[in-house]
Amino acid sequence: MTAVEPSRLVESARPLLDAIDRPLYLIAAGKAAWPMTRAFLATPPRPLRNGVIACPRIDGDPLPGPLEWFEASHPFPNQGSVAAAHRALEVARDARAAGGVVLVLLSGGASAMLTAPAEGLTLADKIATARALMHAGLAIGELNCVRKHLSRVKGGHLGAAAGRTVTLAISDVHAPVADDPSVIGSGPTVADPTTFEEALAITSAVEVPRAVRGHLERGAAGETPETIKPGDPRLAEAAYEVIGNRLTALSGARAAAESLGYRVVTLAEPTSGEAREAAAVFVDRAATHAARESGPMCVLAAGETTVTVTGRGLGGRNQEFALAAAPFVEALRDEAVLASVGTDGADGPTDAAGAIVDRSTMDRSLRAGLDWKTILADNDAYHFFAPLGDLVRWGATGTNVGDLQVFLRA
Repeated sequence: MTAVEPSRLVESARPLLDAIDRPLYLIAAGKAAWPMTRAFLATPPRPLRNGVIACPRIDGDPLPGPLEWFEASHPFPNQGSVAAAHRALEVARDARAAGGVVLVLLSGGASAMLTAPAEGLTLADKIATARALMHAGLAIGELNCVRKHLSRVKGGHLGAAAGRTVTLAISDVHAPVADDPSVIGSGPTVADPTTFEEALAITSAVEVPRAVRGHLERGAAGETPETIKPGDPRLAEAAYEVIGNRLTALSGARAAAESLGYRVVTLAEPTSGEAREAAAVFVDRAATHAARESGPMCVLAAGETTVTVTGRGLGGRNQEFALAAAPFVEALRDEAVLASVGTDGADGPTDAAGAIVDRSTMDRSLRAGLDWKTILADNDAYHFFAPLGDLVRWGATGTNVGDLQVFLRA
């Protein structure tokens, strides 16, 4: 994960940071917020007046700078997420009053870690809605469209409150528009082109709380103000730069594989769609590339799949991807290994980043009494890989640019 290490990425934006010449405030949210903040404060362009950081704390690491830390959670927000969002709005207004600029450090997970429910909604409403949309397998753009229309901080509201912002983002958004600022962290500092009508349509096929449905219906009817739209003068002084994404991770993985003697092919388009379907496509494409070459071969891909949850098991999209890939890997003529992992070190509500399979996986699972078809149908990939010892456990990496798939042929 060296290529997407937050300190390296923040340092790459040093010219933009050094140009800040006004009173400085900071708001950081997401899985990489802590190391991003620490890297920035190592050589700040001017003293930091105040700020908020919303993320899990790195144990043993002192709180950097004059900041208030809120232990916010992901994938679902908690009371810390709400407190952080309210304080972030206060900091933004203070910065505007002082003629200052707010540096906003965003990374994956920020949508959950900065949560300010719209008037008439509760934290429980937001959690129930996010859970329903995630279980339905919606893509991040659709999920964040709804989130923005249930919020007082997302969809440009934070930027409008601040007036002047500089946003540095580590992107985990791959499609339909790669690194879309209005989707990363639900776009708290940029204009939002989506509408209440779209958000209402997205939720039409899932069960959401009555208060949420009513709020979206009132918005679609023009009874509730929209999110901040393109051309709004309140965002005229909003600078934005994506400092890391899936391509950064792929570049690092490619360099590592080549240093080990592999010939490397990188699949250009992002991995997407249902995890189990994307797995079959990836193995087929990887095997096709490998068949064209002799010697050690590595095929890399990155992106983010979805899982439509119909079972009651435990797992995540990377573990489901690996399990669905296992029978295809077994059928290959040559020895091969495949891994699918989350660059943040967390895959769903588990302690694993993902899983690894090879041509022996199916045989070993059979001897262990594991029925892969039943387990896959129950979305229980964690309990397939755990007894085999094939979970990838990295722990929190402090960064997040989506998922990485690796196929190796000796």
